[in-house]
Amino acid sequence: MTKKEQIVHAAIQVFREQGIDKTKISDIVKVAGIAQGTFYLYFPSKLALMPAIAEVMVEKTMTMVKEKVGDDDVFPKQLEHFVDAIFLVNEEYREIQALIYSGLAASEHIKEWEAVYEPFYKWLSEKLASAREEGWIRQTVQPKQTAKLIIGLVESAAEQIYLYDTNTEEEARIQKAQVNEFLAYALSMR
Repeated sequence: MTKKEQIVHAAIQVFREQGIDKTKISDIVKVAGIAQGTFYLYFPSKLALMPAIAEVMVEKTMTMVKEKVGDDDVFPKQLEHFVDAIFLVNEEYREIQALIYSGLAASEHIKEWEAVYEPFYKWLSEKLASAREEGWIRQTVQPKQTAKLIIGLVESAAEQIYLYDTNTEEEARIQKAQVNEFLAYALSMR
C-alpha cells in the first residue's frame, strides 16, 4: 500500500469514528503511521481527501457491480443485478457514503465528482449501448447521458433507504422494485 493509500484508508477509519469536524490531521497520520509532513505531500487539508475517498468507494462499487452483473446475463437481469449491487454498497458503506457527501459539499472538491465517476459511467454506458444494439431497450436511448441518469437515480434511491429514511429490508425491497419498474418503463425495456 502506498503512503497516499495509507492516508486515505486511515482517514476513512478516523472520519467514521470521530466525524469530519472533530478529526484533526494529527489523528489521521497517527493511524496511518506516517509523519504529519508526509500528509501534506499528498493533501493540502483533510477536506482535500474527499475525492480520494470517493475514488475508493467508486472502486468498491464497481467491484461489487461487476461481481453481481454477469456478462452473459440478458440486459434486464443485468440491470436488476446492478440495482441490487448499488443498494448493497450503500447498505454496507452507509457511513462512508454520508462522509463523502458531507465532505465534498463542505469543500471546493465537489467539482471532482464527475471525474471520479467516469469509469462507472463508461461501464454502464457500454452496457446500455449493447442493450440498444440487441433491441432490449428503445433505440433513442443515449447511452452516455442515460448512464449518468441511471446511476444518479439508483444511488439516490438507495441513499433514501440507508442514509435518510429507514434501513428495513422490506423498505429496501419495495424501493428496489420501484426503481426496476421505473427503469424498465423509462428504457422501454422488452
